[in-house]
Amino acid sequence: MENEEKTSSVSTSGGGEGSLDRLLPSVSTGLSPRKRTTSQCKSEPPLLRTSKRTIYTAGRPPWYNEHGTQSKDAFVIGLCGGSASGKTTVARKIIEALDVPWVVLLSMDSFYKVLSPEQQIKAASNDYNFDHPDAFDFDLLTHTLRKLKQGKSVKIPVYDFTTHGRQKDWKTVYGASVIIFEGIMSFADKELLKLLDMKLFVDTDSDIRLVRRLRRDISERGREIEGVIKQYNKFVKPAFEQYIEPTMRLADIVVPRGGGNMVAIDLIVQHVHSQLEEVREVTYTHTLMAALASAHQAQPLPETLSVLESTPQVRGMHTIIRNKETSRDEFIFYSKRLMRLLIERALSFLPSQVHVVQTPQGEDYEGRTFHGKRITGVSILRAGETMEPALRAVCKDVRIGKILIQTNQDTGEPELHYLRLPKDISEDHVILMDCTVSTGAAAMMAVRVLLDHDVQEDKILLVSLLMAEMGIHSVAYAFPQVKIITTAVDKKVNDLFHIIPGIGNFGDRYFGTDPPPDWSDEDIDEPSY
Repeated sequence: MENEEKTSSVSTSGGGEGSLDRLLPSVSTGLSPRKRTTSQCKSEPPLLRTSKRTIYTAGRPPWYNEHGTQSKDAFVIGLCGGSASGKTTVARKIIEALDVPWVVLLSMDSFYKVLSPEQQIKAASNDYNFDHPDAFDFDLLTHTLRKLKQGKSVKIPVYDFTTHGRQKDWKTVYGASVIIFEGIMSFADKELLKLLDMKLFVDTDSDIRLVRRLRRDISERGREIEGVIKQYNKFVKPAFEQYIEPTMRLADIVVPRGGGNMVAIDLIVQHVHSQLEEVREVTYTHTLMAALASAHQAQPLPETLSVLESTPQVRGMHTIIRNKETSRDEFIFYSKRLMRLLIERALSFLPSQVHVVQTPQGEDYEGRTFHGKRITGVSILRAGETMEPALRAVCKDVRIGKILIQTNQDTGEPELHYLRLPKDISEDHVILMDCTVSTGAAAMMAVRVLLDHDVQEDKILLVSLLMAEMGIHSVAYAFPQVKIITTAVDKKVNDLFHIIPGIGNFGDRYFGTDPPPDWSDEDIDEPSY
């Protein structure tokens, strides 16, 4: 995900000085002026910059249990209010005060319907009603918000307010602990209301809203003052009175004066924090890790596992890379040899079909060819990235994606911090690469990410140089259709969740970096599970 939701949609707009300024409240928000000609739902860079700090808005903490299923939906805050009431300002103030990562800001402006040629003509003459419920694509909006709440990847349309149409490229949004959804019709649809965990109504004086709308449409959208006033009197004001203001009764909290009301914002933030704390009462460290450690003990390895035959060559290479005295050059050389064999083995599990070709001698040869659309490799950073050259060496023009999963030092939870996947990956067979798998937690999260991006489970192949039985059982139990391929399996995982006897910290040995302070020569393994 990846996203910068409406960072340019702040409603305390700039504009010309003079008599208009005197009608605005003397509240300094410290936020940049609103500048928007298109709805902003950018996936790169995944940042939301406020007056005090930068908030990372892509990725999220664990949202799965030992079964690989959703453990808790994201918390959704609905923000409603009249046009230019300060909804986005309130949203950004809440985000800044929440001080939590993985927050998505979703704007209803992105879901305007595409206008027909006749409607385009009306819009050009300010005779089209953009403030009526029929102007919005509620079906797409509800579907999108529901998927986002469930932790799924979604594509958001980018609406161009100049052409009154959607741009060709939609923006991908993924991963959130908190979703803030704002729009003038946020409370106008029954199905949409069911998705909102908290409903806020921003109540701002109509004169102030009119002034803000005048400044925005004149300075940012190039419209004439007469047209703006005509549209306001004909559509905006009646729509507010008929459709928007009556929904105030549905709100859990009414916020007078918008972003300047810090008392109301503080109360909202306290409530959201209490909801998030309820989710965190059952932490990853005390539940999922314990479940992974205890499940499937003494059970046979799953049928979805394929282990490279332990030939003298394979055994010899393992002897070299497992030896703590092996030099870095030797470690890299023999690791690469094993990776090549591992990737070749994984490719044998891809679907194929009969393909007849003619040899230079003019004879037919009945062979095989890949039966699928594409092959994509996804590496779990950083160690998994070392397997990319082996995949590229045997798969011409293969596409590569990357996932970064790191452990939160305070909570012990693995967290998704970076994600870059090729477009239309849902149609591909995916080779998921990590050099070692101990508990399986990082692998489970990576598989969950692929499933959230609509990759089919039976099209995922997890490949790793070394795996612990615990990690194999965990992945296979959560995702029984994922094929698991490795060069060796070790039986034990110690109290620090390091593989025994193991291979050491693969990333540090490969890249020549220093191991973390809690690692020892006798008791080390890949730190990100």
